[in-house]
Formats: sequence, C-alpha cells, structure tokens
Amino acid sequence: MNHNNNNNLSHQRDRRVLSLPAVHPCEGISPATLISSLVTLSQNICNYQHSFFATQRRNAREAIRQVSIILFFLLEIQERSLPIPQSTVLSLSELHFTFQKIHFLLQDCVLEGARLLLLAKSNHVASLFRSLVCAVATSLDVLPLHEIEVSGEVRELVELLAKQARKAKMEHEPKDEHMSKSVHSILKQLEKGIEVDKNAFKEIIEYLEIKTWNESNREINLLEEEIALECSNCNEREHERDAPLLSSLLGLMSYCRVVIFETLEISNNREKSETRMSTEMITSVNPEDFRCPISLEMMTDPVTVSTGQTYDRASIKKWLKAGNTICPKTGENLSNTELVPNTTLKRLIQQFCNDNGISLSKSTNRNRDLANTILPGSAANAHAMQFVSWFLTRMLAFGTDKQKSKSAYEIRLLARSNLFNRACLIQVGTIPPLLDLLLCTDEKSTQENAISALMKLSKHATGPQHIMDSNGLKPILTVLKKGLSLEARQVAAATVFYLSSVREYRKVVGENPEVVPSLVELVNEGTTCGKRNAVVAIYGLVLVPRNQKRAIEAGVVHALVGVLGSSEKDELVAECLAVLAVLAENVEGANAILRASALSLITGMLQTASLRLGKEHCASILLSLCVNIGAEVVAVLAKDPSVMPLLYSLLTEGTSHAAKKARFLIKVLQDFSETRASGFKGSSVPQEPSLPVWPTFVQICKAKSVQDFKPDPYVVTVLNCAMWSFYGMPFVTKNNVLVLTINGFGFFLELFYTGIFLAFSPWGKRRQVIKDKSVKYMPFCLSLANFCNVVWTVYACLKWDLFILIPNALGALSGLVQLILYAVFYRSTNWDQESAIEV
Repeated sequence: MNHNNNNNLSHQRDRRVLSLPAVHPCEGISPATLISSLVTLSQNICNYQHSFFATQRRNAREAIRQVSIILFFLLEIQERSLPIPQSTVLSLSELHFTFQKIHFLLQDCVLEGARLLLLAKSNHVASLFRSLVCAVATSLDVLPLHEIEVSGEVRELVELLAKQARKAKMEHEPKDEHMSKSVHSILKQLEKGIEVDKNAFKEIIEYLEIKTWNESNREINLLEEEIALECSNCNEREHERDAPLLSSLLGLMSYCRVVIFETLEISNNREKSETRMSTEMITSVNPEDFRCPISLEMMTDPVTVSTGQTYDRASIKKWLKAGNTICPKTGENLSNTELVPNTTLKRLIQQFCNDNGISLSKSTNRNRDLANTILPGSAANAHAMQFVSWFLTRMLAFGTDKQKSKSAYEIRLLARSNLFNRACLIQVGTIPPLLDLLLCTDEKSTQENAISALMKLSKHATGPQHIMDSNGLKPILTVLKKGLSLEARQVAAATVFYLSSVREYRKVVGENPEVVPSLVELVNEGTTCGKRNAVVAIYGLVLVPRNQKRAIEAGVVHALVGVLGSSEKDELVAECLAVLAVLAENVEGANAILRASALSLITGMLQTASLRLGKEHCASILLSLCVNIGAEVVAVLAKDPSVMPLLYSLLTEGTSHAAKKARFLIKVLQDFSETRASGFKGSSVPQEPSLPVWPTFVQICKAKSVQDFKPDPYVVTVLNCAMWSFYGMPFVTKNNVLVLTINGFGFFLELFYTGIFLAFSPWGKRRQVIKDKSVKYMPFCLSLANFCNVVWTVYACLKWDLFILIPNALGALSGLVQLILYAVFYRSTNWDQESAIEV
C-alpha cells in the first residue's frame, strides 16, 4: 500500500484510530481457505514497507519484517498445495487474528492526518506493537511445524523467527518519546493559559513532516472525526478518557494552522469549491431524512436493511427481535436480517448537528457531543481558541489584504466546527472587521470568505445582536444585492434568514426597501441552494404582517409559483408552499396567488408532494383561499374529485394542525355542495360555529380548550331565547305557552353551553396581560362598554336601587381596572401578529 493510497483513508473511516476490530475466523473454516486469507493479509501488510511512518518507524519495520518471513512459509504451503493437518487450524486462526490487528495498526500509523495524535499516544502505540509481536511468537510456538511438510530451510527460518519474536524489544523510540513529552508539555502550558511556544511546536511539526496548511488542516479534520466517533461510542469507558486529549490536540492544531502557517496561500480553486460546498450545506439537508421511520427520532447509528431502507440500529433491532420479518416502511419481506452501517449518512447527520447546535446524546448522558455544546472540551482547547481568536482579530484589523482574506477563511472554518468557537470569535470582536471587509475588497474569494464567516457566526444565539449592533445590516444587504459572485449573494441571503429569525429584527430588516426585491431576484436566478436560502429568508420576513405587502408588491408570489412549477427538490417546494401559506392568510395575498394561476398547481401538489409538510401547507393555502376569496375558489375545488380523498388522508395521517385545516376545508366543500344542490345562493363559506353544537362542545371538553371556536353565536342565542321567553310570559302576552317552553328550554341549554365555553376559555391570556405587559389580547371596546355602566351606577345611587346598583357598579369597576391596564401597558405592547405555520 503506497503513500497516496492512504491519502483518502481519513475520508473513508468507520472506526477510531488505534481501535483494532479484528475478527476470529469461524471454527469450521477449511485450512486451505485460511492459508489463502493469511497470504492475502500478509501481502497487504508487507506493502507498507515503502510507506512513510512519521512515528514508530523501528517498530513498524520490525513487525513488517516478521510478517514477511511468515509469508515465505505460507506461500510455500499454498504453491506446493501441501496437506495441512486440522491440528494447525487453531494456531493459524490466532495468527490470522493477530495479523488483522497488525494491519489495522500499520494502517493507522501511515494515516494522513493522524500524525500528531499518534505522537501524543506513542507510548500506547509502542505497547500495541509489543503485544502483537508477542502474540505472533505465541502462535508460532504452538504451531506444529513437524506436521507440515515444508522445506527444512523454511522450517528453520520460522523457528528462528519464533525465538526472535519472543526476545524482540518493541520499545518506545527515544526521538518519539522526546517529541511526545514536548507535545504534552505544550498542552500543560495551554491549560494554564500560557501561549504556545512557536519554536518548540515548529520542531514538533517538522519532525512529523507537517509542512503545509493543507496537511495541518487534515490533522484537524481527523481529530474532529475522532471526537464525533468518541461521542457515538459514549458507552465505552476507555473512550471517555480520550475526550480531553482529543479536544486539546484539536485546539493545538487549530493554533498551528492559523498562526504558524500564517502566510500560506490557499488555492483559489480550493476556496471556490469549499465556498460552493459550504453554501450547499447551509440548506440542502432535510432533517426529515435523518429521522428513523420507526422511532421518528434523529438516527445516531443508521443502518440499511436488505430492502434499501435505513433505520436507527436500536429501533430496527427491536423490530426484528419482536419476530417481524418485513421492512417497516415498504412492507416487503426481508431477504436477510443483516444490518449494514450507513457511514455516509452518519457523517451527514453529525455535520448537520454540528452546524445547527443539535445534540444527539441524551441529556442524562455524561459524555455529551463536544462539537454540539458551548463547552470547549478541555482547558487547553479553550485557551488555544482564545489565542487564535485574538490573533485573527488583529489580522483582520491590521493585516495585509491576503492576511485579511485568510483570516476570514479561518474564521469561517472555525465557526463551522462548534458553538464554543463561535462564542469565542464573537466575544473578541471579529464581527466589525468582517463587516468592513465585505465592502472594502475587490476579490471575490475574500468577500465570499467574509460573508460565509458572518453567516456562521449569525447562527450563534448572540450573533445577530452583535451584527445589528455593529450596523452590519447595510453591508450584508449590499452583498445580497450587488455581491461580487453568486455564491456571496446566496450566503448573504442565508445570513438575512438568521437575522430575521430574531423577532425584533424582522421589522428592521423588512423595512429596508431593497431586501425583498433582492431576495426575489435570487429566487429567480440562484442555484437550488441559493433559491432555498432566499425562500427561507423571505419566510422569516413575512411573519411580520407589515412585510407581507412589500413581498407581494415585489413579485414574490410569481417567483415562488415559478419555482413550484420547475423544481424537483421536495424541501424547496415545501418551503415555497410555507411562504405562500403565510401570504394567503390575508385577502391581498390570496388574490395575488389566484392571479398567478397557482390554484391548479397547489391542488396538484396536494396529491404529488412527497413531504408531509408540503401537503399540510397546500391544505392551509386552499383553506385561506376559500375563506378570503370565497365561492370562486370553492367551486373549483368542489368540482375536483381528487381533493376530498386527499383531505381525508390528511385527517388520519397529518399533524393535529393539518387535520384541523383539512376538517374545516372538508366542511366548506360539503356545505357548498349541499347549498348548490338545494339552490340556496347564500354564502358558500360557513364559519366554524355553524358546525353541530353538541359535537362542538364534546370536542371542546375532550381538548379542554375552546380552540378556534368563537363565543358570539352562543351569547347571541342566550339573549335571543331570553327575549322570546320574556315575550311568552303570561303577564306580557297570553296563550304563548309553546313560545315560552321552547325558548325557555333553549335559554337554559345555551346558558349551559356558554358556561362550558367560559370554563375552557384561555384564562392564561388574562395572566399574560400582567406577565408580558401586553394588552394585545384585551378587547378595548368591551372594556369601554363595561366602564359606561357608571351611568347606571350613578342613577342607582340617586334612586338607591340595589338591584341596579350592584351589577352595574361591579361592571363599571371592572371596566375601570381594564382601562387603567390598557393605559399603563399600551406602549410596551408588541402588536405584530405572527403566523402559526411552521417551515
């Protein structure tokens, strides 16, 4: 195996460095098969003799020499087809097991990116070589050579090797030991907050032959992979001890990459490709794909079954253990119960969790994912990151143009890694110079690096506030509209989304007249990931009602409908539908959707959308169109025979929110069909209170909530029955017993309904007035009407009529208290109403 072949191993690993997962050959294996496998394995080990070993050179050469001698023995048996007694199988199986471990160990020793880690663990690596050579000696000792008819020369060679293996000293090489102590000494200094001695560390990386920025970056990537694998194996206690060391080495190599390789030029092609990749990763991942179809939880150990479907290992194991032999998702019979690890998906899930601050581990687990928390993992890593952050801030402020570009690139990479890095970079003040860099450069790559770094930092909880406090909105919007490259504009759109995810900034961002038109332009012209960035940014803005009119005037509806008609990306379609669902809630937006000829398209998507969320948004849009436009839309939907079955499927398969929308829409269509059949020309869009009364209150009692039902019809009915009952009284009119009894019964029944409604009304809204200092939910007119009872109170005092005084005095007092609250909390009330629909 040559040096280049090992170059890609760090990108294909599914095991940890220095984990040696050897497997014993099965008991029934034939001797010929075992010999053939041993020959292949030995040849693979011998191929390492020309590879570069940064550490453990002497031990590796000795291990390869011993295996090469045994290879002569094995080849003679294979080439001469010598009979192999069954008694030799046990010793040969042990030899095969040991060779597997040697192969894994040599593979790790030449692994690109593992040099610093192996140096830090060089004592442990030497002990592994020592134990494996002893295992080889033991296997040769018990091997019955006298029963195998090999030549005397080969037999003597094997016997000599067995003696040498027993006496071999696989010691810790002095130079490795010295450099390993230097690494641990530097880490101890970092733990105390002492900056790295550059000359001492340069000596270490020169010994390891880490000569370029790319090589140091490979070391960092491998350490990050090790930390991710560490967290996925959180039940193994020996891995827990590695976490601080891995984190410390990660901080040290990050310092090396940023500070020691300060003037290294990064290839423009590399920068551009990484920009595109980073841009794609902003929004191209759909979290729904990362959930196990059985548990609906994020998969921590995804495995693929024979039907090609992927599940979390724990969930599918329980399914199979219960005696099920079919695929849970497809219903097909499983041809076998083999579970194949899906390492590619696992890495995607880990990267997604990294970028979004999601932890896969349980809250009770001590060994949390270091990359997904605000903790640094070790004191050395924390101090190293602080030194790196200060250095980058200085370079951004006082460095040359190339140094500024590289610093922005480094921030972008570091902010991608974990939340702690983002917090450090924000605290030392990297955001203001990054904002300045956006507009003072003519280099595309520099602008791309700066806006990408800002986008990563805006993901942190405090990032948007620091950007807005630094007057960063204007330069970001400038890049969004006039960026030097399409990639920069697309990342700027993602940054706008993260800014608008903060409620108080939505209004500020949306008030800029250039924001929405620039986003709409990106929806029309951008790549798939650029369109998604623009769409989610628009969604964040239209949650503020004042921004919806600007969006409609900017042509967002036509742009989104165009994407729906041309895009094959399910997640992009779902996000476009989410924006349309928000806009359809007002009359102007509904009319714009209808003018864009989107009704038939949305109806079709209700049937073809593969994501459940997309179908729910379609139902929400159709309902809003029916309510805001009326019979024109209802008539079209009622004629379409495919709509009703799809709505019924949403009732059973959708979320409670989707089921509610579907139920109301079904009622609208049914009522329209009934009124059309009877020739009645009234309103075709009934309100929810027109539903049968008794089922409505059964539903309220079960839910213990009035949901979206309105109290007006029941209060009006109580008053109506009360007046007719009074009219039917004998002292008012005679011979109206029927009117009295029917309306009297109705009065008490409707009074009972009103009592239920009052019991399950949202009393939390009343507490919320005081808690949030907001009068958004207080009806001003009702409060004023209550206060007007003071007139009757004054009249009752003059006449001293207690029957008039008591109820009206209480009403006037209640109205006065409400008006005082209204006056006190009016200024602190946030009047913006947000949509309840989620992306």
